[in-house]
Amino acid sequence: MNTVYYHECASPIGTLLLVSNGKALTGLYMVDHQDGPQPRADWQRDERKFGVVCDELAAYFGGALHDFSVALEPHGTAFQKQVWNELRRIPYGETISYGELARRIGQPGASRAVGRANGQNPISIIIPCHRVIGADGTLTGYGGGLDRKQRLLELERAPLYSRT
Repeated sequence: MNTVYYHECASPIGTLLLVSNGKALTGLYMVDHQDGPQPRADWQRDERKFGVVCDELAAYFGGALHDFSVALEPHGTAFQKQVWNELRRIPYGETISYGELARRIGQPGASRAVGRANGQNPISIIIPCHRVIGADGTLTGYGGGLDRKQRLLELERAPLYSRT
């Protein structure tokens, strides 16, 4: 059985739960994240496994880092992974709509499915699901809460809507 490691890291948007398989980051959640996990008894707390992640998050929140380099291993379906990979292509400081995200993965009629996959993203912030907004430019669903989504977009100085 593979060991699951975790660490809770302070951030300007609240405590973040980091989860790893020892080789790559498998989860990043706000501790009060909608549908987010809670550390289990069989998980091992180990701050040392998360030094690079915490350093990169501190640089991101400080405005000095736009692209993360930590190894990621999100668990999901092939479709979810396709959506999450496309999320990583949204440039820092930009936003797109769910419809645009669906178009970018070659499934223009799948904006609702894309929205569900976006909402199931297990690695918040680094896989920037906060950069996806409604077609009318409004902020829509975010597991960490719309106030955090707004704060992340403000941090990146993103307009509320920059592309369709």
